[in-house]
Amino acid sequence: MVIVKTTVRRDVTTLPAAEPGPENPLPPLLPLRNAHVLEERAKDGLPRDMARQLRYEPLSSPLPTRVLDGYGRERTDTAIDVIVVENDRLRATVLPGYGGRVHSLLHKPTGRELLYRNPVLQPAAFALNGAWCSGGIEWNIGATGHTTLSCAPVHAARVRAPDGGEMLRLWEWERLRDLPFQVDLWLPEDSDFLHVGVRIRNPHEKPAPVYWWSNIAVPDERRVLAPADEAWQFAYTGALRKVPVPEFEGADRTYPRRSEYPADYFYDVPDGARRWIAALDDTGHGLVQTSTDLPRGRKLFLWGTGTGGRRWQEWLTEPGTGGYAEIQSGLARTQLEHVRLDAEAEFSWLESYGPLSAPADRVHGDWAGAREEVAARLADALPRESVDAAYGAWLACADREPGEVLAVGSGWGALEVLRAGYKLPGTPFAESTLGPDQAPWLDLLHTGAVPEPRKVAPPGPTLVAPHWRDMLETAPARPLAEYHLGIAQWHADDRAQAVRSWERGLELAPSRWPLLRCLAVADRAEGNTERAADRYAEAFDDLCQERRDDGAVWTAATAALGHEAITALLAAHRTEAARAVWTRLGEPTRTEGRFRLLEAQLLYAEGDMAAVRAVFESGFEAADLREGAETLGELWTAATGEEVPERYDFRMRPAES
Repeated sequence: MVIVKTTVRRDVTTLPAAEPGPENPLPPLLPLRNAHVLEERAKDGLPRDMARQLRYEPLSSPLPTRVLDGYGRERTDTAIDVIVVENDRLRATVLPGYGGRVHSLLHKPTGRELLYRNPVLQPAAFALNGAWCSGGIEWNIGATGHTTLSCAPVHAARVRAPDGGEMLRLWEWERLRDLPFQVDLWLPEDSDFLHVGVRIRNPHEKPAPVYWWSNIAVPDERRVLAPADEAWQFAYTGALRKVPVPEFEGADRTYPRRSEYPADYFYDVPDGARRWIAALDDTGHGLVQTSTDLPRGRKLFLWGTGTGGRRWQEWLTEPGTGGYAEIQSGLARTQLEHVRLDAEAEFSWLESYGPLSAPADRVHGDWAGAREEVAARLADALPRESVDAAYGAWLACADREPGEVLAVGSGWGALEVLRAGYKLPGTPFAESTLGPDQAPWLDLLHTGAVPEPRKVAPPGPTLVAPHWRDMLETAPARPLAEYHLGIAQWHADDRAQAVRSWERGLELAPSRWPLLRCLAVADRAEGNTERAADRYAEAFDDLCQERRDDGAVWTAATAALGHEAITALLAAHRTEAARAVWTRLGEPTRTEGRFRLLEAQLLYAEGDMAAVRAVFESGFEAADLREGAETLGELWTAATGEEVPERYDFRMRPAES
């Protein structure tokens, strides 16, 4: 037999894709709607360490990242850069432009795709900053939810593997927690298992909250097995409860299609037990994931068979392509927790992914027997000791400097390395990656001042970490500096001082709308609906007078501010003013699905129920619907008194009685 040497190579694949679109230039001062919010009373009686981690620095907003909400639902065949890691047994296809997601993991001897390989790239509003795509294996770092890197590029390069061959290194600077991380994909020659070494470093002088979950999409016609007899269930009603595994409320919940509504099951893997999770089909074939002991969490997410779950799957994939579930591996018991990483310390571990086969009658028999069978098959295919040995071999190579660069991520890591002089062996953040977004912050770093813009344009991104906030505090108090300072103060929960900074900036600002919009958000957060409406109306008027062209940046700013302004004016029951903003939006913007929904809301406020029905019956798709959103159904029922049509039903929980 000829053994194929492991290779790492660039390639291009073509997929029907909707572009993630331009960044929303309005700073996200408040969190996007979060479906994973636990009721306060549900925290009573939880294990002490879990309760502590549930309360440990939850995210207050997606800052300093910007929201990606400018995508649509029209897909065109698009050439996508990929990196292929391959030996004679497995072929892993990675998308460096989408957070380093493993798009496909093919077992070559059997021709089986081990993952759910999404046939399209369709952004949807599931990430912490908006755009996210489903399928494959994604690396979630930052905070509860899908990473802000879901539709963003990461750095990628070849590195010499522990066995002397090649492995693929992915790395980036995670901006929500200000931490660098790396993911090394190592496929030893003649191996059926892809090893993935993960390292998260805290270069700062204080502890940092860390979140990590590896999310693995698999076809949902599987049984999901893990070494546990109990699980923590979260079912989008705000409750977290301990339930038995496999049977709960009359059904075996280890089969994703035996639940009606979406739910999370976080398996309570006993201390000392081997960490693994598998998804096997009716013939006993499928995927297994295992790891060293640090990632204690294992989870099943299922969409369920209800109307809402089916609709979401059509929304994220393509009708007729089959459903999927997610099996997951994380640092904590649940995804609602964040783990403390000490100052100048690191977390590292190894995960392994590969095929697993077992007799179907055992896999689909009683729970104890099925678990024992899968555990035994895994022990034969990849002993626990082999994973530990592979981890040790990989860790010795984790500092190796990358070779040929295969993809380039953002320049934010380079800016942080320049600022603090961090030494991060193995993950170089080259100055060549610095770009226009980092340029004003380089000026602040070198001169102590925020440069005033040379041309009229929406402000660039704001940095909010304490060290940048300190620099902004001592910078000359020019309007743009006050704008950025207020955002950093708001992020630090110093809201009163943020408002004062924005008000100071407003006194001399040649461009008033960015500051007025920030003040309007502050008013809404304080419940001052009327003043928020006034400021939004003034801000939108100022933007329309200042707008210079119909390019992507100004169009995105006008659409974003117009959407917020109409929403605020409707909340203040000022329908005429809301209609005035609507008429000033460009025709291409008004025809977008998310603005058709806004139009229906405006018509409802004006009392024209027939027109609301007409908007729905004409058909539209609000591309930026968020996980758990019930807006469409609520509006339809309020306007018509009728049951929600299936195409508009995205409910992830039972209707409240």
